[in-house]
Amino acid sequence: MPRGRGLSSPSAACLFILSSLLHHLRGLNICTSGSATSCEECLLIHPKCAWCSKEEFGSTKFITSRCDFVENLITNGCAGELETPKSSINIVENLPLSSKGSSLTLSDVTQIMPQKISLNLRPGDKTSFRVQVRQVEDYPVDLYYLMDLSLSMKDDLDNIRNLGTKLAEEMRKLTSNFRLGFGSFVDKNISPFSYTAPRYQNNPCIGYKLFPHCVPSFGFRHLLSLTDKVDRFNEEVQKQKVSRNRDAPEGGFDAILQAAVCKEKIGWRKEASHLLVFTTDDVPHIALDGKLGGLVQPHDGQCHLNEANEYSASNQLDYPSLALLGEKLAENNIHLIFAVTKAHYILYKNFTALIPGTTVEILHQDSNNIIQLIVKAYNSIQSKVELTVWDNPEDVSLTFTATCQDGLLYPGFRKCEDLQIGDTVSFEVSVEARSCPAENTSHSFTIKPAGFRDTLEVEVAYSCTCGCMKQMERNSSKCSGNGTYTCGLCECDSGYLGSKCECEEGKSGNMYQNMCREAEGKPVCSGRGECSCNQCICYKSEFGRIYGLFCECNDFSCARYKGVLCSGHGECHCGECKCHAGYIGDNCNCSTETNRCISNDSQMCSGRGNCVCGKCQCTEPGAFGETCEKCPTCPGACSTKRDCIECMLHNSGGLADNQTCPKHCKDEIITRVDVLKTDDQHSVLCVYPVNDCVMKFTYSELPSGKSNLTVLKKPECGSAPNALTILLAVVGSILLIGIVLLVVWKLLVTIHDRREFARFQSERSRARYEMASNPLYRKPISTHSLDFTFNKLSKSYNGTID
Repeated sequence: MPRGRGLSSPSAACLFILSSLLHHLRGLNICTSGSATSCEECLLIHPKCAWCSKEEFGSTKFITSRCDFVENLITNGCAGELETPKSSINIVENLPLSSKGSSLTLSDVTQIMPQKISLNLRPGDKTSFRVQVRQVEDYPVDLYYLMDLSLSMKDDLDNIRNLGTKLAEEMRKLTSNFRLGFGSFVDKNISPFSYTAPRYQNNPCIGYKLFPHCVPSFGFRHLLSLTDKVDRFNEEVQKQKVSRNRDAPEGGFDAILQAAVCKEKIGWRKEASHLLVFTTDDVPHIALDGKLGGLVQPHDGQCHLNEANEYSASNQLDYPSLALLGEKLAENNIHLIFAVTKAHYILYKNFTALIPGTTVEILHQDSNNIIQLIVKAYNSIQSKVELTVWDNPEDVSLTFTATCQDGLLYPGFRKCEDLQIGDTVSFEVSVEARSCPAENTSHSFTIKPAGFRDTLEVEVAYSCTCGCMKQMERNSSKCSGNGTYTCGLCECDSGYLGSKCECEEGKSGNMYQNMCREAEGKPVCSGRGECSCNQCICYKSEFGRIYGLFCECNDFSCARYKGVLCSGHGECHCGECKCHAGYIGDNCNCSTETNRCISNDSQMCSGRGNCVCGKCQCTEPGAFGETCEKCPTCPGACSTKRDCIECMLHNSGGLADNQTCPKHCKDEIITRVDVLKTDDQHSVLCVYPVNDCVMKFTYSELPSGKSNLTVLKKPECGSAPNALTILLAVVGSILLIGIVLLVVWKLLVTIHDRREFARFQSERSRARYEMASNPLYRKPISTHSLDFTFNKLSKSYNGTID
């Protein structure tokens, strides 16, 4: 049977992912390790893999892989018959960028280059192309003003009655070709969004004292198509009256969608920038809110304006979703400008992250800054370029690198900002096919700057087939007339086997195959070779030799240690390590020698551990080193270091006597100091007596494995006590104690006296004496009375003399 495409898209994707993982293994030939059995499978393994279609290729004893790197195939004698397609790019349309947009034929204005390319992609072989974008000067602008006419926007309506004239004057400073349109919205005229009782049908403001008269609620009303006659805009605005809905959110998203998709009635021009200004002072209803009113049918994204230019499906369809809004705005190249009050700025700012090409500005409560807001938003839109991708195929990945006005590269970015009109920016687009789709499949996608009408159309074809497939030979003599010859291989007809289809299965059916199995149920040739007429031909492997009657053995599948086969101390035979003398273990990593475990004191691991596989394993807590010879916390550690100090500095001690000092103390670095520092946390302090004195030293272990010993130059010796100093100290202590006792006594007496005096004063204040009742008391003044009579000047007086 002829060999077709053979691999489904999921299978191809899995094979390609596997090859990507194999590619990261150092030293591995990903082409041969992929075990490709056809040219198509080989192309999917890795973009550097090639297929040899030469008839006579390889050895008769071993199967040489036809899928390999180009240089390997050429070395093996396959020059000139290689299948190695590459990804390619063909620029189909590449008109130059325009500089101005005010020409008579606006259809000739070009803002993106190139306009159309075709790609031929081989899976995994990345290719790239450059896209340039320029915003031309004096480009036409269509602006549609969409206003919330709920009752809270009454003062705003009063302030924009002459907006058209003023706005046109400002916009004509930016473009000579400007048109203006107008529409309004409130909300769906159903409960609970609006007042639906009969008494509110004609005037929903009945009973509202602040504003008792208003028009009935409506979803969206298109009032003025885009026109350059700004006076008509002023006239339409002056005719408008506000309405009243029940809940706070408005039905603005319904209005935005209708203004975007009803292109003919709104009057959007293809050769113009499209601005949609949305003004409101409240939050919008979004998808699923319509269920509150019984609207379960999702929005269909279509235009539903009736003859009166009113939204006719307002009471039948749910509110649109953010995704649907973003899709329709992008389809129609519309820049949406949210002009909202400060209280709702954050909410609408979050919407801009979900709807590409959207900006938000803060609107004053009475809309008196609307003109400055629109001009600012327009300049902001014109100052940035952002690429969007439409209909990107699932098996094609795109990466962008932006080169903005500063000339720097920004990998992963598809957006440039802070641009001036007329600036040109470029983007490097890298394209890679992850897998192969079904045979004869082609895809296309579109790259489009947000809000632009210009696009780059990209056609994608796939290089997943080999050229040698066109030279297929049925019933070929190269296959003994029993098969189809394709790309150097034979595909045998039913009932025939062998590399040349030279063997016939016969009545047994699987006779030849069974003779190539080690046991019933096991793979043919252990899965490592091919059965050719009841004899296994083993595959060739870059890792080593595959051998055996059934290709069951190899010399590379044994246990490894640190990545080395059999630890380098043995040979691999049929999956088992045969260790050299002196080594044992599954991977021959365990040495039976103990010489390296003997410490300087001729003990095994210094008596602090066991010798395992030629290395000491220390069992004493705190011990370390090649022979566990280092142990700062072990008993006797200071004694060992003392022996080295005595023999190396003073040529004394037991080590000096038996001439083992150089060997035993070869790793000791001794430093003599006048003052010993004992505050180092990593050092151990040792002390030992020397002739009624004390010798001190510290030691610490260095990273190099040596010990650093710091020793005092002279022992510390105590001096005789001074009798005078002791006498003075005793006398001074006695005097100090006496003074302290006197002070304490005086303090206690003073406290006692003060308490007694206070008690006396208290008793005295409570005493009350009656002076008149005291029998011992006598007044200090006496009074006596005398009766007398005398005459003076013939007058007589009677009186009393005191």
